[in-house]
Amino acid sequence: MTSANHQTTKRNPVGFDRREAAIERFSVVEGIRSLVVGVVDTPPTDEFAEVTVKAVEAGTDDLVRLTPANTVVACSTPEVGKLYEKLGFPVIGVEPDGTPRPWDVLLMIAAGNEQWKELAHPATVDVFERYALDAHVARCVNDPVVGDDGGLTTTRDYKTYADAFETAADRKWLQIKDFVRPGRILDIGCATGATLQLVDRDPRFHESDLIGVEVARHLYAECVHKKEQGVFTNPNVYFYQRNMLGSAVFPPRSIDTTLTLALTHEIWSYADGSRPATVQRFADALFVHTAPHGVWINSDVCGPDEPDRQVVLQLDDSDGDNPEYVAELEKLGDPAAYITGLSTRARFFQFAHDFRRNAKVPFGYQQRGDGLVLRLADAMDFLTRKDYVDNWLSETHEQFCGLDFAGWCAVAERAGFTIDPASKAWRNDWVVTNRIAPVAAISTPDGASLDLPTTHQLLVARR
Repeated sequence: MTSANHQTTKRNPVGFDRREAAIERFSVVEGIRSLVVGVVDTPPTDEFAEVTVKAVEAGTDDLVRLTPANTVVACSTPEVGKLYEKLGFPVIGVEPDGTPRPWDVLLMIAAGNEQWKELAHPATVDVFERYALDAHVARCVNDPVVGDDGGLTTTRDYKTYADAFETAADRKWLQIKDFVRPGRILDIGCATGATLQLVDRDPRFHESDLIGVEVARHLYAECVHKKEQGVFTNPNVYFYQRNMLGSAVFPPRSIDTTLTLALTHEIWSYADGSRPATVQRFADALFVHTAPHGVWINSDVCGPDEPDRQVVLQLDDSDGDNPEYVAELEKLGDPAAYITGLSTRARFFQFAHDFRRNAKVPFGYQQRGDGLVLRLADAMDFLTRKDYVDNWLSETHEQFCGLDFAGWCAVAERAGFTIDPASKAWRNDWVVTNRIAPVAAISTPDGASLDLPTTHQLLVARR
Protein backbone atom coordinates (compact mmCIF):
# COMPACT_ATOMS: atom_id res chain seq x y z
CA MET A 1 0.00 0.00 0.00
CA THR A 2 1.53 3.28 -1.07
CA SER A 3 0.98 6.61 0.70
CA ALA A 4 0.73 4.58 3.88
CA ASN A 5 1.64 7.45 6.21
CA HIS A 6 -0.90 9.96 4.93
CA GLN A 7 -3.57 9.74 7.60
CA THR A 8 -5.62 12.94 7.88
CA THR A 9 -4.65 14.17 4.41
CA LYS A 10 -7.58 14.87 2.13
CA ARG A 11 -6.45 12.46 -0.56
CA ASN A 12 -5.74 9.57 1.84
CA PRO A 13 -7.45 10.26 5.19
CA VAL A 14 -7.39 6.73 6.61
CA GLY A 15 -4.27 5.70 8.53
CA PHE A 16 -2.15 2.72 7.56
CA ASP A 17 -3.15 0.62 10.57
CA ARG A 18 -6.85 0.84 9.74
CA ARG A 19 -6.25 0.19 6.05
CA GLU A 20 -4.11 -2.83 6.88
CA ALA A 21 -6.86 -4.15 9.16
CA ALA A 22 -9.40 -3.85 6.35
CA ILE A 23 -7.10 -5.68 3.92
CA GLU A 24 -6.39 -8.47 6.37
CA ARG A 25 -10.10 -8.90 7.09
CA PHE A 26 -10.83 -8.90 3.35
CA SER A 27 -8.18 -11.58 2.86
CA VAL A 28 -9.71 -13.84 5.50
CA VAL A 29 -13.21 -13.46 4.08
CA GLU A 30 -12.09 -14.10 0.50
CA GLY A 31 -9.55 -16.82 1.31
CA ILE A 32 -6.59 -14.84 0.02
CA ARG A 33 -3.20 -14.96 1.74
CA SER A 34 -2.06 -11.33 1.85
CA LEU A 35 1.19 -9.62 2.74
CA VAL A 36 0.87 -5.93 3.57
CA VAL A 37 3.84 -3.57 3.39
CA GLY A 38 3.51 0.13 4.15
CA VAL A 39 5.37 2.43 1.76
CA VAL A 40 6.44 5.84 3.06
CA ASP A 41 5.41 8.81 0.97
CA THR A 42 7.92 10.30 -1.47
CA PRO A 43 7.84 13.62 -3.33
CA PRO A 44 6.57 13.37 -6.93
CA THR A 45 9.09 11.43 -8.99
CA ASP A 46 9.23 9.47 -12.24
CA GLU A 47 11.02 6.77 -10.24
CA PHE A 48 8.01 6.13 -8.02
CA ALA A 49 7.58 2.52 -9.18
CA GLU A 50 11.25 1.71 -8.62
CA VAL A 51 11.16 3.32 -5.17
CA THR A 52 8.09 1.28 -4.24
CA VAL A 53 9.63 -2.00 -5.35
CA LYS A 54 12.72 -1.29 -3.26
CA ALA A 55 10.54 -0.26 -0.30
CA VAL A 56 8.81 -3.65 -0.41
CA GLU A 57 12.19 -5.36 -0.30
CA ALA A 58 13.28 -3.25 2.66
CA GLY A 59 9.94 -3.73 4.41
CA THR A 60 10.27 -7.51 4.25
CA ASP A 61 13.99 -7.71 5.10
CA ASP A 62 14.64 -8.64 1.44
CA LEU A 63 12.50 -11.78 1.74
CA VAL A 64 10.15 -10.52 -0.99
CA ARG A 65 11.59 -9.41 -4.31
CA LEU A 66 9.08 -8.18 -6.86
CA THR A 67 9.94 -8.89 -10.51
CA PRO A 68 7.91 -8.85 -13.73
CA ALA A 69 8.10 -12.63 -13.63
CA ASN A 70 6.36 -13.06 -10.26
CA THR A 71 4.21 -9.91 -9.92
CA VAL A 72 1.17 -8.37 -11.52
CA VAL A 73 0.48 -4.74 -10.59
CA ALA A 74 -3.15 -3.83 -9.92
CA CYS A 75 -3.50 -0.05 -10.14
CA SER A 76 -6.35 2.46 -10.20
CA THR A 77 -4.24 5.31 -11.60
CA PRO A 78 -3.17 4.98 -15.27
CA GLU A 79 -0.28 7.44 -14.86
CA VAL A 80 1.18 5.36 -12.05
CA GLY A 81 0.56 2.12 -13.95
CA LYS A 82 2.73 3.39 -16.80
CA LEU A 83 5.67 3.79 -14.42
CA TYR A 84 5.46 0.09 -13.56
CA GLU A 85 5.09 -0.85 -17.21
CA LYS A 86 8.40 0.90 -17.93
CA LEU A 87 10.00 -1.56 -15.49
CA GLY A 88 8.42 -4.45 -17.37
CA PHE A 89 5.61 -5.26 -14.91
CA PRO A 90 2.26 -6.37 -16.30
CA VAL A 91 -0.41 -3.90 -15.12
CA ILE A 92 -4.14 -4.46 -14.81
CA GLY A 93 -6.80 -1.90 -13.96
CA VAL A 94 -8.83 -2.33 -10.81
CA GLU A 95 -12.15 -0.71 -11.73
CA PRO A 96 -13.91 -1.32 -15.05
CA ASP A 97 -14.64 1.75 -17.14
CA GLY A 98 -17.74 3.59 -16.00
CA THR A 99 -17.62 2.40 -12.40
CA PRO A 100 -16.74 4.61 -9.42
CA ARG A 101 -13.06 4.78 -8.50
CA PRO A 102 -11.67 5.03 -4.95
CA TRP A 103 -11.70 8.84 -5.01
CA ASP A 104 -15.36 8.83 -6.02
CA VAL A 105 -16.21 6.54 -3.11
CA LEU A 106 -14.19 8.76 -0.76
CA LEU A 107 -16.23 11.79 -1.83
CA MET A 108 -19.44 9.83 -1.27
CA ILE A 109 -18.32 9.11 2.29
CA ALA A 110 -17.41 12.76 2.84
CA ALA A 111 -20.84 13.81 1.55
CA GLY A 112 -22.62 11.42 3.92
CA ASN A 113 -23.93 9.29 1.04
CA GLU A 114 -24.54 5.86 2.56
CA GLN A 115 -24.52 4.24 -0.89
CA TRP A 116 -20.73 3.96 -0.61
CA LYS A 117 -21.34 0.85 1.48
CA GLU A 118 -22.85 -0.84 -1.58
CA LEU A 119 -19.63 -0.24 -3.52
CA ALA A 120 -17.12 -1.21 -0.81
CA HIS A 121 -16.36 -4.76 0.30
CA PRO A 122 -18.12 -5.81 3.55
CA ALA A 123 -14.71 -6.10 5.23
CA THR A 124 -14.03 -2.42 4.57
CA VAL A 125 -17.50 -1.42 5.71
CA ASP A 126 -17.00 -3.39 8.93
CA VAL A 127 -13.70 -1.70 9.78
CA PHE A 128 -15.09 1.74 8.90
CA GLU A 129 -18.11 1.24 11.13
CA ARG A 130 -16.13 -0.12 14.08
CA TYR A 131 -13.66 2.75 14.08
CA ALA A 132 -16.03 5.52 12.88
CA LEU A 133 -13.79 6.11 9.88
CA ASP A 134 -16.62 7.56 7.82
CA ALA A 135 -16.83 10.51 10.23
CA HIS A 136 -13.02 10.81 10.16
CA VAL A 137 -13.00 10.91 6.36
CA ALA A 138 -15.75 13.53 6.28
CA ARG A 139 -13.89 15.71 8.79
CA CYS A 140 -10.63 15.57 6.79
CA VAL A 141 -12.05 16.00 3.31
CA ASN A 142 -14.48 18.76 4.25
CA ASP A 143 -12.02 20.76 6.36
CA PRO A 144 -11.98 24.31 4.91
CA VAL A 145 -8.58 25.18 6.36
CA VAL A 146 -6.30 22.18 5.92
CA GLY A 147 -4.89 21.50 2.46
CA ASP A 148 -4.68 18.25 0.54
CA ASP A 149 -1.44 17.26 2.26
CA GLY A 150 -2.56 17.93 5.82
CA GLY A 151 -1.01 21.39 6.16
CA LEU A 152 -2.07 25.03 6.00
CA THR A 153 -0.24 25.99 2.80
CA THR A 154 1.69 24.03 0.20
CA THR A 155 4.59 26.51 0.32
CA ARG A 156 5.36 26.19 4.02
CA ASP A 157 8.82 24.91 4.97
CA TYR A 158 7.99 22.92 8.11
CA LYS A 159 11.64 22.36 8.96
CA THR A 160 12.09 26.12 9.41
CA TYR A 161 8.89 26.32 11.46
CA ALA A 162 9.89 23.41 13.65
CA ASP A 163 13.28 24.98 14.38
CA ALA A 164 11.65 28.33 15.19
CA PHE A 165 9.17 26.79 17.63
CA GLU A 166 11.90 24.82 19.38
CA THR A 167 14.02 27.97 19.75
CA ALA A 168 11.17 30.14 21.05
CA ALA A 169 9.68 27.62 23.49
CA ASP A 170 11.82 28.59 26.51
CA ARG A 171 11.07 32.30 26.12
CA LYS A 172 7.33 31.73 25.74
CA TRP A 173 7.22 29.35 28.72
CA LEU A 174 8.83 31.96 30.99
CA GLN A 175 6.08 34.37 29.97
CA ILE A 176 3.13 32.05 30.62
CA LYS A 177 4.20 29.46 33.23
CA ASP A 178 2.83 31.29 36.27
CA PHE A 179 -0.70 31.28 34.82
CA VAL A 180 -0.92 27.57 33.98
CA ARG A 181 -3.29 25.53 36.15
CA PRO A 182 -2.65 21.82 36.87
CA GLY A 183 -5.10 19.24 35.61
CA ARG A 184 -5.78 18.73 31.93
CA ILE A 185 -3.42 21.05 30.04
CA LEU A 186 -4.14 21.52 26.36
CA ASP A 187 -1.74 23.11 23.86
CA ILE A 188 -3.58 23.95 20.62
CA GLY A 189 -1.22 24.40 17.71
CA CYS A 190 1.47 22.61 19.70
CA ALA A 191 3.85 22.45 16.70
CA THR A 192 6.64 20.04 17.68
CA GLY A 193 5.47 19.69 21.29
CA ALA A 194 8.32 21.83 22.62
CA THR A 195 6.14 23.77 25.08
CA LEU A 196 4.61 20.57 26.44
CA GLN A 197 8.14 19.30 27.02
CA LEU A 198 8.71 22.28 29.33
CA VAL A 199 5.39 21.65 31.09
CA ASP A 200 6.51 18.04 31.50
CA ARG A 201 9.70 19.14 33.27
CA ASP A 202 7.86 21.33 35.79
CA PRO A 203 7.17 19.34 39.00
CA ARG A 204 3.89 21.23 39.51
CA PHE A 205 2.37 19.33 36.60
CA HIS A 206 3.66 15.79 37.11
CA GLU A 207 0.14 14.50 37.70
CA SER A 208 -1.46 16.52 34.92
CA ASP A 209 -2.62 15.26 31.55
CA LEU A 210 -0.65 16.95 28.76
CA ILE A 211 -2.55 17.17 25.48
CA GLY A 212 -1.28 18.55 22.19
CA VAL A 213 -3.38 19.34 19.13
CA GLU A 214 -1.61 20.11 15.85
CA VAL A 215 -3.22 20.50 12.45
CA ALA A 216 -0.09 20.18 10.27
CA ARG A 217 0.78 16.58 9.44
CA HIS A 218 4.54 17.17 9.44
CA LEU A 219 4.58 18.79 12.89
CA TYR A 220 2.19 16.23 14.37
CA ALA A 221 4.52 13.46 13.18
CA GLU A 222 7.37 15.08 15.11
CA CYS A 223 5.25 15.16 18.28
CA VAL A 224 4.49 11.47 17.97
CA HIS A 225 8.15 10.75 17.28
CA LYS A 226 9.20 12.56 20.46
CA LYS A 227 6.73 10.57 22.52
CA GLU A 228 7.95 7.31 21.00
CA GLN A 229 11.55 8.26 21.78
CA GLY A 230 10.77 8.77 25.48
CA VAL A 231 11.20 12.54 25.53
CA PHE A 232 8.31 12.93 27.98
CA THR A 233 8.56 11.56 31.52
CA ASN A 234 4.82 11.98 32.15
CA PRO A 235 3.00 8.91 30.79
CA ASN A 236 -0.19 10.94 30.30
CA VAL A 237 0.86 12.77 27.12
CA TYR A 238 -1.51 12.61 24.16
CA PHE A 239 -1.44 14.13 20.68
CA TYR A 240 -4.27 14.74 18.22
CA GLN A 241 -3.99 15.82 14.61
CA ARG A 242 -7.08 17.95 14.32
CA ASN A 243 -8.40 21.32 13.23
CA MET A 244 -10.08 22.65 16.38
CA LEU A 245 -12.51 24.64 14.24
CA GLY A 246 -13.85 21.49 12.64
CA SER A 247 -15.67 19.94 15.60
CA ALA A 248 -15.52 19.67 19.36
CA VAL A 249 -12.61 17.51 20.48
CA PHE A 250 -13.04 17.68 24.25
CA PRO A 251 -16.13 17.45 26.46
CA PRO A 252 -17.58 20.58 28.05
CA ARG A 253 -15.79 21.86 31.16
CA SER A 254 -13.03 19.25 30.85
CA ILE A 255 -9.88 21.38 30.25
CA ASP A 256 -8.14 23.28 33.05
CA THR A 257 -5.61 25.18 30.94
CA THR A 258 -5.69 25.93 27.23
CA LEU A 259 -2.54 27.32 25.60
CA THR A 260 -2.60 29.02 22.22
CA LEU A 261 0.89 30.20 21.34
CA ALA A 262 1.37 31.96 17.99
CA LEU A 263 -1.93 30.46 16.87
CA THR A 264 -4.81 32.92 16.96
CA HIS A 265 -3.50 35.03 14.08
CA GLU A 266 -3.64 31.83 11.98
CA ILE A 267 -7.23 31.20 13.04
CA TRP A 268 -7.97 34.73 11.84
CA SER A 269 -5.94 34.43 8.63
CA TYR A 270 -7.20 31.07 7.40
CA ALA A 271 -10.84 31.67 8.32
CA ASP A 272 -13.46 30.18 6.06
CA GLY A 273 -15.78 33.13 5.56
CA SER A 274 -16.00 35.94 8.09
CA ARG A 275 -12.76 36.34 10.04
CA PRO A 276 -14.37 37.99 13.09
CA ALA A 277 -17.04 35.27 13.18
CA THR A 278 -14.42 32.51 12.90
CA VAL A 279 -12.25 33.70 15.78
CA GLN A 280 -15.37 34.22 17.86
CA ARG A 281 -16.49 30.67 17.15
CA PHE A 282 -13.04 29.47 18.20
CA ALA A 283 -13.12 31.40 21.49
CA ASP A 284 -16.67 30.22 22.15
CA ALA A 285 -15.52 26.60 21.75
CA LEU A 286 -12.63 27.19 24.16
CA PHE A 287 -14.98 28.58 26.77
CA VAL A 288 -17.25 25.54 26.45
CA HIS A 289 -14.43 23.07 27.10
CA THR A 290 -12.83 25.14 29.88
CA ALA A 291 -13.47 23.87 33.41
CA PRO A 292 -14.71 26.23 36.14
CA HIS A 293 -11.77 28.38 37.31
CA GLY A 294 -9.88 27.23 34.22
CA VAL A 295 -7.79 29.54 32.05
CA TRP A 296 -7.11 30.28 28.39
CA ILE A 297 -3.61 31.70 27.83
CA ASN A 298 -3.07 33.32 24.44
CA SER A 299 0.42 34.51 23.50
CA ASP A 300 0.60 35.83 19.96
CA VAL A 301 1.15 38.78 17.68
CA CYS A 302 -1.47 41.51 17.49
CA GLY A 303 -2.14 44.77 15.73
CA PRO A 304 -1.30 48.25 17.04
CA ASP A 305 -3.71 50.17 19.27
CA GLU A 306 -4.69 52.57 16.47
CA PRO A 307 -4.80 50.24 13.47
CA ASP A 308 -6.48 52.69 11.07
CA ARG A 309 -4.22 55.65 11.83
CA GLN A 310 -2.57 57.02 8.69
CA VAL A 311 1.23 57.06 8.86
CA VAL A 312 4.14 57.64 6.53
CA LEU A 313 6.58 54.75 6.19
CA GLN A 314 10.19 55.45 5.17
CA LEU A 315 12.17 52.43 3.98
CA ASP A 316 15.83 51.93 3.10
CA ASP A 317 16.43 51.36 -0.62
CA SER A 318 20.22 51.04 -0.40
CA ASP A 319 20.40 47.61 1.23
CA GLY A 320 19.57 45.55 -1.86
CA ASP A 321 18.23 45.49 -5.37
CA ASN A 322 15.36 47.71 -6.55
CA PRO A 323 13.77 46.10 -9.61
CA GLU A 324 11.12 48.02 -11.52
CA TYR A 325 8.63 45.16 -11.23
CA VAL A 326 7.33 42.66 -8.71
CA ALA A 327 8.09 39.02 -9.35
CA GLU A 328 5.75 36.05 -9.62
CA LEU A 329 7.64 34.09 -6.99
CA GLU A 330 6.00 30.75 -7.80
CA LYS A 331 7.82 30.81 -11.14
CA LEU A 332 11.25 31.27 -9.53
CA GLY A 333 13.50 28.39 -8.64
CA ASP A 334 14.62 29.99 -5.37
CA PRO A 335 12.14 32.61 -4.08
CA ALA A 336 14.03 32.99 -0.79
CA ALA A 337 17.23 34.00 -2.58
CA TYR A 338 15.33 36.53 -4.67
CA ILE A 339 13.65 38.12 -1.64
CA THR A 340 16.95 38.18 0.25
CA GLY A 341 18.53 40.22 -2.53
CA LEU A 342 15.86 42.95 -2.48
CA SER A 343 16.17 46.23 -0.63
CA THR A 344 13.76 46.83 2.23
CA ARG A 345 11.77 49.23 0.06
CA ALA A 346 11.59 46.73 -2.81
CA ARG A 347 10.46 44.04 -0.38
CA PHE A 348 7.52 46.29 0.53
CA PHE A 349 6.21 46.33 -3.03
CA GLN A 350 6.71 42.57 -3.35
CA PHE A 351 4.94 42.07 -0.02
CA ALA A 352 2.02 44.24 -1.11
CA HIS A 353 1.62 42.14 -4.26
CA ASP A 354 1.80 38.79 -2.47
CA PHE A 355 -0.13 39.82 0.66
CA ARG A 356 -3.12 41.10 -1.32
CA ARG A 357 -3.53 37.90 -3.32
CA ASN A 358 -2.61 35.38 -0.60
CA ALA A 359 -4.14 36.92 2.52
CA LYS A 360 -6.94 38.52 0.49
CA VAL A 361 -6.67 41.90 2.18
CA PRO A 362 -6.81 45.37 0.54
CA PHE A 363 -3.40 46.66 1.77
CA GLY A 364 -3.79 50.08 0.22
CA TYR A 365 -1.00 52.67 0.13
CA GLN A 366 0.04 55.84 -1.67
CA GLN A 367 3.52 57.04 -2.56
CA ARG A 368 4.32 60.55 -1.35
CA GLY A 369 7.83 61.46 -2.42
CA ASP A 370 10.05 58.74 -1.00
CA GLY A 371 7.47 57.90 1.68
CA LEU A 372 4.57 55.46 1.68
CA VAL A 373 1.26 56.57 3.21
CA LEU A 374 -0.82 53.73 4.65
CA ARG A 375 -2.63 52.39 7.71
CA LEU A 376 -0.48 51.80 10.77
CA ALA A 377 -1.68 48.18 10.95
CA ASP A 378 -0.66 47.57 7.34
CA ALA A 379 2.75 49.11 7.96
CA MET A 380 3.28 46.79 10.92
CA ASP A 381 2.11 43.75 8.96
CA PHE A 382 4.98 44.42 6.55
CA LEU A 383 7.60 45.42 9.12
CA THR A 384 7.03 42.35 11.29
CA ARG A 385 7.17 39.99 8.28
CA LYS A 386 9.75 41.47 5.93
CA ASP A 387 12.54 39.18 7.15
CA TYR A 388 10.62 35.89 6.82
CA VAL A 389 12.30 35.11 3.52
CA ASP A 390 12.38 31.31 3.89
CA ASN A 391 8.59 31.09 4.11
CA TRP A 392 7.63 34.27 2.28
CA LEU A 393 4.81 32.78 0.22
CA SER A 394 3.37 30.98 3.23
CA GLU A 395 3.71 33.98 5.54
CA THR A 396 1.93 36.29 3.11
CA HIS A 397 -1.21 34.20 3.67
CA GLU A 398 -1.28 35.45 7.27
CA GLN A 399 -2.39 38.78 8.73
CA PHE A 400 -0.66 39.56 12.02
CA CYS A 401 -2.53 42.81 12.60
CA GLY A 402 -6.11 41.77 11.90
CA LEU A 403 -7.15 42.61 15.48
CA ASP A 404 -5.53 44.82 18.10
CA PHE A 405 -5.21 43.76 21.74
CA ALA A 406 -8.54 45.34 22.69
CA GLY A 407 -10.16 43.42 19.86
CA TRP A 408 -8.80 40.09 21.11
CA CYS A 409 -9.94 40.91 24.66
CA ALA A 410 -13.41 41.63 23.35
CA VAL A 411 -13.49 38.24 21.58
CA ALA A 412 -12.63 36.48 24.86
CA GLU A 413 -15.19 38.48 26.85
CA ARG A 414 -17.98 37.80 24.38
CA ALA A 415 -17.23 34.08 24.77
CA GLY A 416 -17.75 34.42 28.54
CA PHE A 417 -14.19 34.74 29.83
CA THR A 418 -12.97 37.33 32.35
CA ILE A 419 -9.72 39.09 31.42
CA ASP A 420 -6.99 38.74 34.04
CA PRO A 421 -5.32 42.09 34.99
CA ALA A 422 -1.95 40.53 34.06
CA SER A 423 -3.00 40.57 30.41
CA LYS A 424 -1.17 43.11 28.29
CA ALA A 425 -0.01 44.18 24.88
CA TRP A 426 3.75 44.56 24.49
CA ARG A 427 6.42 45.39 21.96
CA ASN A 428 9.19 43.02 20.92
CA ASP A 429 12.05 45.45 21.35
CA TRP A 430 14.64 42.99 20.03
CA VAL A 431 12.83 42.88 16.69
CA VAL A 432 12.45 46.66 16.69
CA THR A 433 16.11 47.29 17.52
CA ASN A 434 17.66 44.64 15.28
CA ARG A 435 15.26 44.21 12.36
CA ILE A 436 13.08 47.30 11.95
CA ALA A 437 14.77 50.47 13.24
CA PRO A 438 17.94 50.14 11.10
CA VAL A 439 15.94 50.17 7.83
CA ALA A 440 12.54 51.73 8.55
CA ALA A 441 10.85 54.66 10.30
CA ILE A 442 7.28 55.84 10.67
CA SER A 443 5.94 59.35 11.09
CA THR A 444 2.67 61.24 11.06
CA PRO A 445 1.49 62.69 7.72
CA ASP A 446 2.80 66.10 8.85
CA GLY A 447 6.28 64.69 9.54
CA ALA A 448 6.32 64.11 13.32
CA SER A 449 8.31 61.01 14.25
CA LEU A 450 6.38 58.11 15.82
CA ASP A 451 7.57 55.30 18.05
CA LEU A 452 6.89 51.84 16.73
CA PRO A 453 3.75 50.42 18.38
CA THR A 454 3.06 47.19 20.24
CA THR A 455 3.56 43.96 18.31
CA HIS A 456 2.47 41.16 20.68
CA GLN A 457 -0.08 40.22 23.31
CA LEU A 458 -0.36 38.11 26.43
CA LEU A 459 -4.03 37.43 27.04
CA VAL A 460 -4.98 35.52 30.22
CA ALA A 461 -8.70 34.74 30.13
CA ARG A 462 -10.35 32.98 33.07
CA ARG A 463 -13.61 31.13 33.49
